[in-house]
Amino acid sequence: MRRVIVDYKKLTPEVLTLLTQKYPDGYGDDDILVFDNHKNKTIEAVEVRTDEIIYLVKISSKLHYTMANFDDTDDLVLNNEGHIIINESFNNDEEE
Repeated sequence: MRRVIVDYKKLTPEVLTLLTQKYPDGYGDDDILVFDNHKNKTIEAVEVRTDEIIYLVKISSKLHYTMANFDDTDDLVLNNEGHIIINESFNNDEEE
């Protein structure tokens, strides 16, 4: 099974739907996986799966905001690559 790391910039409607189905009330500390990537940077992520892929979605306040405000995939704004565009007015001081 293939593993894919996803951050909020690469979030697709499919992955967002999987997240909100698995964590309808949000994710908790016990749901978070912590690991070091190939650049020795510590990553915190939550996991969702399909039959073919394990998605490790990076934790961020923008992810939490997007999940909390997700109602329907028809309301999502997507870029040319099919990734969800996060509300640009969302103020976030965290580093990219």
